[in-house]
Amino acid sequence: MMKHNHSIDRNTRSTLFLILFLIIIGCTNEQQNLESSDSNSLSNSYLHDFKIGVALNHSQVAGEIPRVTPLIRQHFNSITPENLLKWERVHPNPDEYNFTPVDTFVEFGVENKMFIVGHTLVWHSQVPDWVFETENGEAVGREELLQRMRNHIQTVAGRYQGRIDGWDVVNEAVLDEGGMRESKWYELVGEDYVQKAFQYAGEAAPDAELYYNDYNLWIPEKREAAIALVKSLLENNIRIDGIGMQAHLKIDTPSIEMMEESIIAFSELGLKVMITELDIDLLPREEQADVELPENSPVPDALNPFTENLPDSMHQELADRYSALFELFKKHSDKIERVTFWGLNDGQSWLNNFPIRGRTNYPLLFDREFEAKPAFEAVLEAAKD
Repeated sequence: MMKHNHSIDRNTRSTLFLILFLIIIGCTNEQQNLESSDSNSLSNSYLHDFKIGVALNHSQVAGEIPRVTPLIRQHFNSITPENLLKWERVHPNPDEYNFTPVDTFVEFGVENKMFIVGHTLVWHSQVPDWVFETENGEAVGREELLQRMRNHIQTVAGRYQGRIDGWDVVNEAVLDEGGMRESKWYELVGEDYVQKAFQYAGEAAPDAELYYNDYNLWIPEKREAAIALVKSLLENNIRIDGIGMQAHLKIDTPSIEMMEESIIAFSELGLKVMITELDIDLLPREEQADVELPENSPVPDALNPFTENLPDSMHQELADRYSALFELFKKHSDKIERVTFWGLNDGQSWLNNFPIRGRTNYPLLFDREFEAKPAFEAVLEAAKD
């Protein structure tokens, strides 16, 4: 009887060892798969450096394109609405708010535990005319316009308090050559409209970060104007948490050195620095900016050289440019909180229609079929340095 019991024990031990062995092998394989997945993920590759964000449209967060959702989840840990929160979309008429698409966007971010950015509360563009006019079409007075601004910010930012993590409160308020942009906000309210916007945003969303967002901030004159604007807020005890450096770049400009100078200058103000709206225009722009084509006419080949595909040489130039940029961002990861691409794939990019509609541009890391480009591999490789 004792011998039989020992035989059972040996069989049991053998079975247990086999089960344990299979569990260890399974866990090892799973860990290897996770590590492989992590190494091919943008956000995981830069997890200890900064967040990797992307601007999305409604169809992408609503699940209308099946392969998009896994791609977003794999590579990004922050999202920004490309257009959904701009005034003309979310508040088209005085008594009308269109929150349904924004609700879907925010729910997507919350469900996927992403850092959600609200873009944008106060901007000179994409604002309905009624905001600046009386019922008779005349210019509205300062106090009335400030009340409209406050109501808009309280309604929109207040609705998403605790869910939207950061707001681009004011967008593009200064000029490339320095000084304030003479927008309708500036003309009808005065320079302190920026202070009022941040004040109202702080009241409506006390737990969210508040940012100033602008393009071409590597131009010295514009950088100094933005610094002066930020200092005016700080001197008046108005909260601002960070500055977004829009990175609508070209393949050869601006220089890495110019961008680095601005990153350092803004961080010295005690602000968080974000690289926002990142894309790289591969099409020549200056000589095309004033071209006006007849409606529905095709774009000449000279203005649209890569309609079929992007040559390998241009793919390499794009990869080299992105590599140099992310080496810079990683170098200053102690200052940079987030890097956000302005679009998920080439087909989505606004650059296909700017400054001329109907062109074919290739400014992002994923092509029109959502396949990774050599530039994607270059960004991953830069994370290892």
